[in-house]
Amino acid sequence: MTDASEEAKQIEKLYEFGERLNEAKDKSQNVKDYEGIIDATKTSIKAKQLAAQLIPRFFKFFPNLSSRALNAHFDLIEEEDLAVRVQAIRGLPLFCKDTKEYISKIVDILGQLLTAEEIVERDAVHKALMSVLRQDVKESLTALFKHIWNVEDPSQDDTIRDKVLCFIRDKVFPLKAELLRPQEEMERHITDLIKKSLGDVTGAEFRMFMDFLKSLSIFGEKAPPERLKELIGIIEGQADLDAQFDVSDADHIDRLISCLFMAIPFFVRGASGSKFLNYINKHIIPVFDKLPEERKLDLLKGLAEISPYTTPQDSRQILPSVVQLLKKYMPRRKTGEETNFTYVECLLFSFHHLAHKAPNATNSLCGYKIVTGQPSDRLGEDFSEYYKEFTERLSSIEDLTRATMKKLTQGMAEHNKAMAAAKSDEAKESIKTQKQNTTTGLRTCNNILAMTKPLHSKTPAFIGDKSVNLSWKEAVKPSVPSSATGTGVKRPSTAANGSNNFATKKGRGAGGMQNQLVNRALEGISYGGRGGGRGRGRGWGGRGRGRGYR
Repeated sequence: MTDASEEAKQIEKLYEFGERLNEAKDKSQNVKDYEGIIDATKTSIKAKQLAAQLIPRFFKFFPNLSSRALNAHFDLIEEEDLAVRVQAIRGLPLFCKDTKEYISKIVDILGQLLTAEEIVERDAVHKALMSVLRQDVKESLTALFKHIWNVEDPSQDDTIRDKVLCFIRDKVFPLKAELLRPQEEMERHITDLIKKSLGDVTGAEFRMFMDFLKSLSIFGEKAPPERLKELIGIIEGQADLDAQFDVSDADHIDRLISCLFMAIPFFVRGASGSKFLNYINKHIIPVFDKLPEERKLDLLKGLAEISPYTTPQDSRQILPSVVQLLKKYMPRRKTGEETNFTYVECLLFSFHHLAHKAPNATNSLCGYKIVTGQPSDRLGEDFSEYYKEFTERLSSIEDLTRATMKKLTQGMAEHNKAMAAAKSDEAKESIKTQKQNTTTGLRTCNNILAMTKPLHSKTPAFIGDKSVNLSWKEAVKPSVPSSATGTGVKRPSTAANGSNNFATKKGRGAGGMQNQLVNRALEGISYGGRGGGRGRGRGWGGRGRGRGYR
């Protein structure tokens, strides 16, 4: 251990080196002074702190000593003494202020230091990183993102990766207006960096990246169609729409449905949903019965929400599948089996909006007599039996719906009485939840009756406007959670019928309604990985099989 007098001599010597370098007109001639400063990194604590200030200050004048100076400074970053480490971290941005070739190396080191446990040390790392970012944002971001996309490097530490993601989310993204200059060039650059990082992300990470991309001006409301196509392409890549579908692969089902919901705002803006619809029609609907119950509901909700924005060609292709599902869930005659009214609402809504764009396709599916003058009208063929069957199913579901509405209305009156008599806050909260369930159930029933009514005509006017609002869209405004990184957010548990799923059995009243509307696309849902995925199998609850854009 260095005694006080020895330490004082070391400090004094360092001040002398610094003063001579300050005063020298040609500092590169004072090699011995700079070497003395470098050597001080092997002495006392106080001398190391001072050396940590002086090494980066005069670094640019001694290119022949650059490796030796950097290595000595990096040793200070690994010192046991916190004050020395912090001072060394604060000095890192100075190395690249006039020597830009060191930016990538310095950012790489600062990225690794984000795992620091001491608050003061972590703050120093954050400030140093922001300082380097402001010096050269393009080079700095590229170096920072390498910690995210090096997913196949076994030496890459997940902890570092997650800390870098948090830094980008919390420090870089909020300052995009300040940092991303010139705007279009830098927005393009960070978009490319993000796309390159998507090969191995969790659901929450993907949501975070997509939210950020949507906030960029190049993807704003005035963005040209090719920009929307680019965003849809990113989502389609994560949804794995080129992969074979395995109904036992829960990860792919979750990923697909979540990505479908993420894509809906872009369909609203005019982007094509053909690839999603074709995949659902070809791969998902044929095995619909084998899907987990809550995923069935999510799929039908997604299909309902996308249906107003489909093309006539896509509508014509998927209508037969929708009609088949309608027949499955609208019984021809009353039975004692469960009727899932939310399924029926979703399917009727989809049917109307798809048929509105391809009306004569329903002639051969439901026996209608819609004339468009096209050969696809098929008016010379007899589909009267289809019409009879379909209208019988409509009448049957209407009877079931009215009976259920009566019970729901009676139930609401009972809830109101119970609320007036309730004593505890817990009891009141429970009754409030029951009332919300009942209200949602009534909305579902009203929607069903509004949509079945016009379908009894042989030439029905299909609903293609916003006159029917889906029950769950009114009941709950989806909330966007904070974008966590690392492991994905687990989805809330739901009952067998799925979230906000309204189903009844004959003679059992309005049981089975669930209050939670779980829009998994907006909740950063948990995805389990699947074997054969690239990276280290994160899935969307871990990280996994997303497609990179290299």
